[in-house]
Amino acid sequence: MGEKYSYPTSAQLDAVVLEMYRAGIPYAEAVREFRKQFILTVLRDSNWNESKAAPGLRMHRNTLRRVVREFNLDIRALRKSERRHVRRVDQQTKLAS
Repeated sequence: MGEKYSYPTSAQLDAVVLEMYRAGIPYAEAVREFRKQFILTVLRDSNWNESKAAPGLRMHRNTLRRVVREFNLDIRALRKSERRHVRRVDQQTKLAS
């Protein structure tokens, strides 16, 4: 909960859509990627808590769980990767102070 994330503006989304279109990415694949990123954004914003994210997505928690499985997302790994690292204090430095 310490980091703030920036989200794309409408103009940036337009640019991404145009880029995807020019690259020949099929509509179905583009929609799938958008859904995945949208869900990841809401999950990140709710600190990876699916029960808190589901109302924000206007879906039931079980539906969110099913969609997360469809996208093969490992919420536990994502949660751990964004945790703050423990800062160790050297014992001798601590004793010298």
